[in-house]
Amino acid sequence: MTRDRRILAGISALTAIAVLIGGAFTGLAWEAFSDWSGALSAFNAYLLRIVRFTLWQAVLSTVLSVVPAMLVARALARHPAFPGRGLVLRLFALPLALPAIVAALGVLALLGRAGLFADVLTAATGARWQGIYGLSGILVAHVFFNLPLATRLFLQALETIPADQWRLAAQLGIGARTGFRLIEWPVLRAALPGIAGLVFMLCVTSFTIVLTLGGGPRATTLEVAIYQALRFDFDPARAVTLTALQIVLTAAVVAVLIRLGANMTGDANLPVAPRRPVVAGKFEQVANGALILAALVFVAGPLAATVIAGLRADLARLAADPAVHAATMTSLLLALIAALLSVALSLALTMARRAEELRRSSSASPSLLERMLDTGAGFVLVVPPIVVGAGWFILLRQTGNVFAVAPIMVITVNAVMAMPFAIRAIRPAYDAASARHERLCASLGISGVNRFRLVDWPSIRRPMLMALAFAMALSLGDLGVIALFGSDSVQTLPYLLLARMGSYRTEDAAGLALFLGVLCLLLMMLVDNARRSR
Repeated sequence: MTRDRRILAGISALTAIAVLIGGAFTGLAWEAFSDWSGALSAFNAYLLRIVRFTLWQAVLSTVLSVVPAMLVARALARHPAFPGRGLVLRLFALPLALPAIVAALGVLALLGRAGLFADVLTAATGARWQGIYGLSGILVAHVFFNLPLATRLFLQALETIPADQWRLAAQLGIGARTGFRLIEWPVLRAALPGIAGLVFMLCVTSFTIVLTLGGGPRATTLEVAIYQALRFDFDPARAVTLTALQIVLTAAVVAVLIRLGANMTGDANLPVAPRRPVVAGKFEQVANGALILAALVFVAGPLAATVIAGLRADLARLAADPAVHAATMTSLLLALIAALLSVALSLALTMARRAEELRRSSSASPSLLERMLDTGAGFVLVVPPIVVGAGWFILLRQTGNVFAVAPIMVITVNAVMAMPFAIRAIRPAYDAASARHERLCASLGISGVNRFRLVDWPSIRRPMLMALAFAMALSLGDLGVIALFGSDSVQTLPYLLLARMGSYRTEDAAGLALFLGVLCLLLMMLVDNARRSR
C-alpha cells in the first residue's frame, strides 16, 4: 500500500467507528426528542438510588481489590525466587481470560445457596444459607477479577525499582519497614491512582456480574437498568436517560484515568525470572507467605468450583444437545468474524497513523488527523457496549424487527470494543518494522500489496495472531450486546448459559460455563505462547 492508501484505510476505519457510535447517539437523541417528557420523568428517586449504588459498589470493589493487591504485590516482590512463583503469576492471569459470566457462576458454585460452602456457612450463621447475592456477591466477583490484575500491575511497578537501590539498602542495613517507606512506597504511591482508577472504571461499567449476582432492584447499576428498561419494561425514554447518565459517568472516569496515565487496556506482562535478591526476616517470610497463600486460595477457589460444578453436570447430554451445538457454532463464527474485523480496523489505524507521522517534519506538531488516528480506538472506552447496543436497539426498532440484525450488532460492537487491545499488540511491531524498512522500501519502489506481503507481514504476523486470539476470546465471552439483541433464533453460549440459569437449570449452566471457560482459556494460551515465542 502507498502512503495515501494507508491513510485512506485509516480514515475508513475512523468512519466505521464514528458510524457505530454516531448511530447509537442518533437513536438516543431520536427517542429523547420524540418523548422528552418521558425521558425527563425518569429523573426520580429510583434513578438516584441506581446512580448511588453504581458508584458505591465501584468504590467498595476498588478499595477491596487495590489495598490487598499492594500487599500481595509487595510480598511477591520481596520473594522473587521462591518455588511456584511463576505458577502463581500465571494463575493470577487466568481471571483476565475468563468471561464474566463464567466467573460469576464460579462464585455461585462456591458460595451460592447450593455451593460447596453452603453447609459450612449454614452452620456458621445458624440459619439456612441463602446464597451470596446482592452487594456481597458483586463485591466478591469484582475482587476475584480485579485483585489479580491490580497485583500484577503493582508488581510491574515494583519491578522498575533499580537493583542498585536494594544493594545500597542492604549495605546500610535498612530493614523491611524502612525499606518499604523509602523505596517501595514511593513507587506504589505513584502507580496507585492509575491502577485504582482502572479498577474503578471496570467496576462502574460492569454489566454481566451485576446482572448475574445483583439480586434485585436494590443491587442494580446503570447498565443493568438500561437492559431492564429495554428488554423487560420496554421503556425507551427511561433507557435514554439512563444511557445519558452512564455516558457522562464513564466519560468523567476516562478523563480522570487519562490524566492519571492509567493503562486502559489492563495489560500486565511480567518477567517470571527474579530481578534482584532480597533478604527477608523470618517473621516477614511467614507474613508474606500467608498473604500470597490467602490471595492464591481466593483466586483459585472460584476457578476450582467452576470446574467441579461443571464436571458434575451431565456433559454427555449437553454435548448432544442441538441447542448447545447451534450456540457454539454461532459463538465461534461471530467471535471469529468480530476478531478479524477488529484486527483489520486496528491495522488500518496503525498504518495510517504511521504514514501521517512520516509525512510531517520532526519539528511540526501532529495534525488533527494523526491525533484522531492515534486515539480513535480509545473513543469506544467512553461508550460501553451496552450503551452502544441500547442506542442501536432504539434506532432499529423504528425500522422493523430489531432481533433480525443481532449477528451484525454483535460482530460490529465486539470488534470495535476489542480494538484498544488489538492496537496495543500490533502497533509496536508495525512501528518498529516501519522504522527499519521505510527508507529501503521507498528507495526500491516497494509498495502496495508487495510491501505488505514481503516486508510488513513477516514482522507483524505474530502480533496480529495474538490480537486475533485475544479479540476472539473477548467476543466469545461477551454478554452485553447479545443480552439486548439475542433471541431464540440467535443464541451464543453466554446467552444460552444465562437462559439456562433463568430457567433454574443450574447444572446445565455449570456445564456450559466450564465449556465456555475452556474455550476462552485455550485462546488466551495461544496469546501467551505467541508472546513468549516473540
